[in-house]
Amino acid sequence: MTDAGLAEKGWLSEFPVAFFAAVMGLAGLTLSLRAAERVLGIGAEPSLAVAALTITVFLVIAVCYAAKLVLHRAAVAAEWAHPVRIAFFPAISISLLLISAILAPLSVGVAEALWTVGAAAQAALALAVVANWIGHRPFQNIHLNPAWFIPAVGNVVAPLAGVGLGFVELSWLFFSAGMLFWVVLQTLVFNRLIFHDPLPDRLAPTLMILVAPPAVAFIAYHNLTGEVDAFARILLNSSYVALGVVLTQARLLLRLSFALSWWALSFPVAALSVASLLYAEAMTSTPHRIIGLALVAALALIVSGLVVRTLLAIRADQIFRPE
Repeated sequence: MTDAGLAEKGWLSEFPVAFFAAVMGLAGLTLSLRAAERVLGIGAEPSLAVAALTITVFLVIAVCYAAKLVLHRAAVAAEWAHPVRIAFFPAISISLLLISAILAPLSVGVAEALWTVGAAAQAALALAVVANWIGHRPFQNIHLNPAWFIPAVGNVVAPLAGVGLGFVELSWLFFSAGMLFWVVLQTLVFNRLIFHDPLPDRLAPTLMILVAPPAVAFIAYHNLTGEVDAFARILLNSSYVALGVVLTQARLLLRLSFALSWWALSFPVAALSVASLLYAEAMTSTPHRIIGLALVAALALIVSGLVVRTLLAIRADQIFRPE
């Protein structure tokens, strides 16, 4: 579809906040490649190239969504009122925290500024979403899905850069909040998956999000303590178990058509690859090194495919349209 055609359909008013999940995926690929480069002892060119792409994509999406906020406030308010889409708003702040982690080895000053803004936004958005959940709005079991991990459990992303930048106590605060909500939401989500209707096809790929919280928590915990103790092992292996659970549904997922929710595959794989390589380095574990590198390779293929499918979906006007 031409730009004029998109304009006639008011594409900006339908620009979804879920696009920021793509930034999370690209940022995850950057950090995954960086971990692989360190383990293999090779140059940083691949991760730097993806880092540049990640920041560029974030800026484009941020400008578009800011324009939507200015020109179509009612559409943004409708997304915030949506029982599913509201969970994706903190993907904005999580993207900032991840970009801070990407830039920390390159520019401490810029990374500190981004982390400060991202942490403040994450705290505000997480509290706002949780307040919305427990307020007077009627939520039903059908609304609950793994994307609900993003607002609350996303807090565990803060220590990835926060510890190295000197925000140690704040990183512990965010880590504690994320772990608290992980336990609560893990129970609620599994109750939903087992005892209620299956997830709608468009949300089925969000099952992969189950892998991310314990994997990111392992990385955050290692950053905070510098140790790989029994609790750290539980976190990493919980992520492997979650991946196994998701793989039992692979045949179902492969039959589904493309939607933006497919980007949910990327960040969890990135988190588990980084966690595996970090464990391999800390414990000199060859099996974990092999697993981590295999996940990095799989992630590169996944993200490449998602980029192509997203561009094709935009061209076919399958993204910018009302539900």
